[in-house]
Amino acid sequence: MRTLFFCARNFKDYLKADDAEERKKLQAVEISARDMLESPDSQEILYAHMKVYDDRELGCTASIFGRTGIAGLRLDFNFGLRLEVPEGNFHVTIGDFDTAQIFLDEDLSDVRLISVEKYFIRWQVEIFYDGLKIFSHVLDLDGQPVTIALRVSGFGDALAILPFAREFKRQHNCAVSVLLPKYLREVAAHLYPDIPQTDALSFENYANYFPIMCMSDFPKTPADVRNFPMWRIGGAILGLETLPPKPTFKPTAPPVTSDPYVCIAVQASSNRKGWLYPGGWEIVVDYLKNLGWRVFCIDKNAEETNMGLTVKRPEGAEDFTGDRPLLERANMLYHAEFFIGLGSGLAWLAETVNCPVVMIAGFSQDWAEFYTPYRVANRLVCNGCFNDIRVKFGKEICPRHFGTPRELECQRRIYPQHVIDAIDRLILERGLIPPVANA
Repeated sequence: MRTLFFCARNFKDYLKADDAEERKKLQAVEISARDMLESPDSQEILYAHMKVYDDRELGCTASIFGRTGIAGLRLDFNFGLRLEVPEGNFHVTIGDFDTAQIFLDEDLSDVRLISVEKYFIRWQVEIFYDGLKIFSHVLDLDGQPVTIALRVSGFGDALAILPFAREFKRQHNCAVSVLLPKYLREVAAHLYPDIPQTDALSFENYANYFPIMCMSDFPKTPADVRNFPMWRIGGAILGLETLPPKPTFKPTAPPVTSDPYVCIAVQASSNRKGWLYPGGWEIVVDYLKNLGWRVFCIDKNAEETNMGLTVKRPEGAEDFTGDRPLLERANMLYHAEFFIGLGSGLAWLAETVNCPVVMIAGFSQDWAEFYTPYRVANRLVCNGCFNDIRVKFGKEICPRHFGTPRELECQRRIYPQHVIDAIDRLILERGLIPPVANA
């Protein structure tokens, strides 16, 4: 039995063309569904588009358990749509029930079909034999086992997507479980005790979904993730329009000290996201300490070097760095007066536990992460390239001004007073009283 890949979008959307002339040629070429299925080159392109998924090999080869009542005809949605068609005079129609769009309408025999799209589509499948309809099915998750596999590398990405697992369960009335990286399981179980976790992906489910964030568009997501706020991507991938409520966090430990304190984190997944004003962190830490607060640096590493940049814990900040459980970090943030950091996972964790966040981030646009009224960026210099789909990120740390005096000016030209102004506004609006005022 051959395995063939198909796509819901126009196949030309998956071809890469870097110059205008090449794109013009592509637009002039008609590629039918039959061409897509019969061309080895087309099949190789579609297969390559799935390499981002850790489960690609298993998803393409694992048995299909979904019975249809017709011998040899099997269907599930465990790695996109997977359909096995036995040998015979079969005709297969696959489309989207919600839009009535038809993706595939072909005579097929002795094949396994797999869609390259793994995000939510309300698939509709109709099977004909000798011209007579013998099977019809519309994706229906009601009461069905479904796993949402979060293979994302950043825990900020995972925290942004996780609320949608609960909303998905509510809207579809299905038995949702989540597959999470080990470091995230404890805090996720605390935040979402009603969502069971699984240790392995099951291909005996009715459906599996693979939310993922990467700097490319379909078939991983319905559109380039840089066009979405991070708090919306999970919904786009899982087909949800409703924004889920935030989870309720209840601390599992008392404060680490009876003294009032502020948490900071100076690291992020890449140092291009760091606050790079020379001595900026030291100036802000001194300001906070002069107000009477203790300042705890809660990064995983006290020093991080990547992309040719080294970022260190500010000398004046107390060292709470280390590879500590996320639940411990969540407790520290819950009891903190506020948090100052970057567009990073720890900022997402602070937001999740309702710790006010001062976010220093010019690398992305204001809408890119969660909303905080205390975001600090300099929009009068080059900025926001993360959310510009025209930008191609390579090995260069700064895609627009690498090797020039303007390199990373989005993060270098955020001035300490700008951050201090945001801190002062937070103190005023939150009704906080600096410890020196009580001395």
